[in-house]
Amino acid sequence: MHSSQLKPLPPGQFEVTSFDRFGLGRFANRFPERADVVELRLAGDVARPVTVAQELAALPRVEQVSDFHCVTSWSCRSVRWSGVRFADFYEQVVVPMAAPLDGAEFVVFRGQDGYCSSLPLTDLLASDVLLADKVEGRGLGIEHGAPLRLVAPAHYGYKNVKHIGGIEFWRDRGAYRFPRPYPSLMDHPRARVAFEERAVGIPGWLIRFIYRAMIASAKRKSRKGLQAYRAKNRARCEVGSLDGT
Repeated sequence: MHSSQLKPLPPGQFEVTSFDRFGLGRFANRFPERADVVELRLAGDVARPVTVAQELAALPRVEQVSDFHCVTSWSCRSVRWSGVRFADFYEQVVVPMAAPLDGAEFVVFRGQDGYCSSLPLTDLLASDVLLADKVEGRGLGIEHGAPLRLVAPAHYGYKNVKHIGGIEFWRDRGAYRFPRPYPSLMDHPRARVAFEERAVGIPGWLIRFIYRAMIASAKRKSRKGLQAYRAKNRARCEVGSLDGT
């Protein structure tokens, strides 16, 4: 789509053309233990905690093109994702297998790298919210959240948890805390892009300038972490080829 045909960016966002690995500095050197296996632990206020894997493969696959908006104020246009709708996953897998209790509508996503975030169930049931395993026609790779990530276009990127290993359904927020040492005000309950919900108790237009000052450092740490990860795995493969494993 030509840039002149695209709808305006949300408040306070600027466009970037490269969709690179990006995240909180603390997680720049943290990676999933199993990036090639989709396996989710369903827990929380549920009747039956359970681990699911092949059940996702039975769900209808969808592909969508949507913009990705980082809370630090950059946006990448027209990213092509592929996976399953969270609504289908919830209705066809979570409900019959785990049976969330009445009112268990506070949903926490836990990544294999230790990161976690949350969203209300009502937001997650939107038709454009995916559990994605591909981006631009390829596997996610380490940089974009393999083996599985959340894609929730209406919400800032930090809600779109990567490397998902567990999903919890709670009746209140008591079992959840945004990753330390980051202050809780950084974690808006909904973080909707259209309303510039960048933080709790601070106007979005104000904190966006603070976040922008963090971009260069976060990019540098994310890039170095990814380079170190790839170098480590190349070395591991070389050792394996030498000893015949």
